[in-house]
Amino acid sequence: MFAKPTFIAFTGVDTADTIADMKSLAAHWPIEWGVLVDDDKTDDALFANLEIRRKLLTSSGLKFAAHVCGEQASKIANQPNAATVDLSGFRRIQVNHGFSGSSPDQIENVVRFGRSRGLRSMLQTLTEFPSDSRLDWLYDTSFGTGKTPDRWPSLPSEKGPFCGYSGGINSDNVASVISAIAAPDGAQYFIDMESGVRTDGRFDLAKCEAVCRAVFG
Repeated sequence: MFAKPTFIAFTGVDTADTIADMKSLAAHWPIEWGVLVDDDKTDDALFANLEIRRKLLTSSGLKFAAHVCGEQASKIANQPNAATVDLSGFRRIQVNHGFSGSSPDQIENVVRFGRSRGLRSMLQTLTEFPSDSRLDWLYDTSFGTGKTPDRWPSLPSEKGPFCGYSGGINSDNVASVISAIAAPDGAQYFIDMESGVRTDGRFDLAKCEAVCRAVFG
């Protein structure tokens, strides 16, 4: 019997009108809600604008992670003192600054930036999980395109960083993904999905619930 994820991260919350239903799901299952942040993409429904973010983050009982993209992500990774993004109310930050991994300097910048704001930082990895436990790592070769990888890397040792998996996960395949990850009993990890919980381009709580039922029953 393989370990189930510590929590499921549903990324791409794009409205505050579903807060009551989000709270209902989070009361039954361990969930982190991911909000894509890029204020230059005001016409893209994937990215919650500042007003939506404020409504979400002032509601109690929900755990949120900021998935920062675009110019602000680049600044956090390369010129953190120049970053101006407001992250009040979030508990984790994922810095999506590029598609080819992070240099040692970028890792240092992201760690320091998160600590300066009381946030746990997270970066993506394209291969095996790094050993640096000062931040969390997400295995992601899909970048929101819904592409399932050919393999899922093994989790690091118990003393290693907290890690997660992303890439084409949805309610139909999540059980097989957990079996393929094959986390040993007692292991701590998370799974993250974006495209697998959208319908016609919008965030779909019914699909989130279906994933939770497939994982946790």
